[in-house]
Amino acid sequence: MTRIVMAVLGVLLALYVVFGLLLPALFGLLKFVLVLAVVAFAVVAVVTVVSRFSK
Repeated sequence: MTRIVMAVLGVLLALYVVFGLLLPALFGLLKFVLVLAVVAFAVVAVVTVVSRFSK
């Protein structure tokens, strides 16, 4: 009986860790990378436009 209870508690704890801690952290990291990519694209676009108009 104790083994079953501990297994159920372990599964519940694992689900809490995955859905409560890991997924929000991953989505936060993906949002940060997406914002960084958009900023990098904007910088490259501005440098390209300025270099084409300066010639």
